[in-house]
Amino acid sequence: MSRPRLRPATAVFAALSVAACATPHAVPAPRDLPPAQPYAYPRPPPERSPLPEPPRRLELSALPGWTLEDHDASFTAYRATCGVARDPALADLCARARLARSVAPGDGRIFFETAFQAEPIAGAGVLTAYFAPIYEARRRPDGEFSAPVRPKPADLTPGAPYLDRTAIEAQPIDKPLAWMRPEELFFLQVQGSGVLVFEDSRRLKALYAANNGLPFVGVANAMRDRGLLARDNTSGDAIRAWLAAHRGPDADQIMRLNPRYAFFTLAPDDGKPPVGAANITLPPGRAVAVDPGFHLMGELLWIDAEAPLLAGAFPTYRRLVTALDTGGAIKGEVRADLYLGQGDAAGAEAGRVRHTLRLYRLVPR
Repeated sequence: MSRPRLRPATAVFAALSVAACATPHAVPAPRDLPPAQPYAYPRPPPERSPLPEPPRRLELSALPGWTLEDHDASFTAYRATCGVARDPALADLCARARLARSVAPGDGRIFFETAFQAEPIAGAGVLTAYFAPIYEARRRPDGEFSAPVRPKPADLTPGAPYLDRTAIEAQPIDKPLAWMRPEELFFLQVQGSGVLVFEDSRRLKALYAANNGLPFVGVANAMRDRGLLARDNTSGDAIRAWLAAHRGPDADQIMRLNPRYAFFTLAPDDGKPPVGAANITLPPGRAVAVDPGFHLMGELLWIDAEAPLLAGAFPTYRRLVTALDTGGAIKGEVRADLYLGQGDAAGAEAGRVRHTLRLYRLVPR
């Protein structure tokens, strides 16, 4: 078998290749080169922050204590207060809830589970409670009723710091609204409003008018740390009883640890429950004061509170509530103050509420 003949160009290329292999060629002398520069490796692109995950949502049936809730009572309170909400979706659900003229047992649970899901709010906080007190008052002072109920001062500027409690109490007053026991005036200022019953049995509402712009400081921890009260017995009743038993310089010294001072106005007692910051009547057990920096008025919340710190307290509070009020001591997202009603029984219960709180926000589906 004969080999194929190479084409002329192929033959030339082959010959040149053989010659290149057979004939060594001179290597050129190296030239002076600039010094080597370090190699600049390209920087990796900056890591992008991961997008925040949307809040995890739960069915209401998964909420702790949901099956034990009085859904019909919570639905009644919701229909009475839901008009506060300004969110369009919440306003629409409120309108739907109010369409039903009569509500059958079980309708509340069906409505909530159909309309809402729950978003857990991260972290643990504190649940406390408040009430609307009814206290005795006098037109003139005496040895027992020695604390004046002061109206808003003419020189107080809203939002600006004013005199502290000690300085205010040192000022003479020309036209007090009433005279109270000092420790009861102190608690009236903490609660924010109440009813005063005078010696002629006339009843007037003491309504919050303003405060001196200074921070609220609770006295329970100070009394505990000073050994004045037991660690598990710093309830409202225990504090008030100690202040009454030590009325005078000793009690004044404790109360003045709280620099915040509230001023009031008086109005006829119409027998209705108090109105909160949302300008709506507070339903007992179904309204909470919240921090407006984290919650909107009319927001629907599920409270899950347990592990009470104070003796004699109910072990748990698990229920549906609406954000209808604010308070000077209520700071943070997982923080709530539960309104429990009016009078001594509500006050006794409220004074024992200091529970570990987990909070859930109800959102429309």
